[in-house]
Amino acid sequence: MAEVAQCLPMKATDVAAIVDWCRDNHPDLVVVGPEAPLCAGLVDALEAIGVVAFGPVSAGARMEGSKRFAKEVMQAAGVPTGRAQVFSDAAAAKAALPSYGLPVVVKADGLAAGKGVVVAESLEQAEEAIDDMLVGNKFGAAGAEVLVEEFLDGEECSILALVDGENVVLLPSSQDHKRVFDGDKGPNTGGMGAYSPAPVVTAGMLPEIKERIVMPVVRELKKRGITYRGVLYAGLMVTPEGGKIALSGSRVNVVEFNARFGDPETEVVLPRLAGNFAATLMHVATGCLRDEDVVVKPESAATVVIASGGYPGSYAKGKPIAGFEDASAVPGAIVFHCGTKSVGGDTLTDGGRVLSVTGMGATLREAVDTAYVAVGKISFDNAFFRKDIAHRAFERS
Repeated sequence: MAEVAQCLPMKATDVAAIVDWCRDNHPDLVVVGPEAPLCAGLVDALEAIGVVAFGPVSAGARMEGSKRFAKEVMQAAGVPTGRAQVFSDAAAAKAALPSYGLPVVVKADGLAAGKGVVVAESLEQAEEAIDDMLVGNKFGAAGAEVLVEEFLDGEECSILALVDGENVVLLPSSQDHKRVFDGDKGPNTGGMGAYSPAPVVTAGMLPEIKERIVMPVVRELKKRGITYRGVLYAGLMVTPEGGKIALSGSRVNVVEFNARFGDPETEVVLPRLAGNFAATLMHVATGCLRDEDVVVKPESAATVVIASGGYPGSYAKGKPIAGFEDASAVPGAIVFHCGTKSVGGDTLTDGGRVLSVTGMGATLREAVDTAYVAVGKISFDNAFFRKDIAHRAFERS
């Protein structure tokens, strides 16, 4: 990051410090990325001092900050999604499980860094998840309420939509890889890789996604006095022909919404955009978004996350990283820092997901190959990564 921008010594959640800096330095536009400062009201505070900010106000960020609120909005707007109930009592939540069948999904209501969702294959596993959240306080206040939810059958994908309060423009489709190991095995993570476009999303689905999912949510929020400006990320489940259709009756259902650019999806979506993206963000923030603001390049993109050994469980930090220059020199490769820090001129690991290495190519196969060539140039102690990014797309061909 320091190569392309000035890094400031403040946390994204330190609303007061950021507001003070903006008051003194008068930025033209502030782009608020992470969910925590959005939910904490950073955009509200910036707007209060006259600073233009990209991102929803805290009331709108509840689409990610509270799964209960998001379900209520979707139900009121008639958006297809899985059936769900909300519980704060463990016994009541467990009593509801048999009516959902198996698998069944248990979700913490609040922000849990992408780890508050359990897809339970047995009643025992579902009950354990409920106890972890409601009795064991695993996620603190974020798990004070849980949702017991219908399992949606199919293939997941992501659609990021730019919203200026009234107008909506969809960005290219993508698909991430949530499970930690190859073959979609192991626990969920914040994402081990992604690719774009996602062939599970056909051109014919896009108008349906815009008109039946994104626009109704924007209108329902408006009814509630919330003008949503920023990114509305729709995590979708697409049920194949012959698959088990959800109780909603739709083949395309919302799994959840995020109020920000998703990671690692952003690392494959934004490199596919042409033009002045900063101007596009300004148009979103000021309520004048146009269809022509988004121009998509024909190339495909794939990104591979390099993680610390032990992730998503416990892992060591402070491991020296080598090979950045060689990886960045691979034609079509981009290296994004996710969990790193600079100490005395050295770059060290500082998180579970350490780097995201993106490859661009005329085809998805070329993009994936480029990403893995670049990944092979990077090393640190106990590093690991998935070796099957985009496998679903290749299985279709």
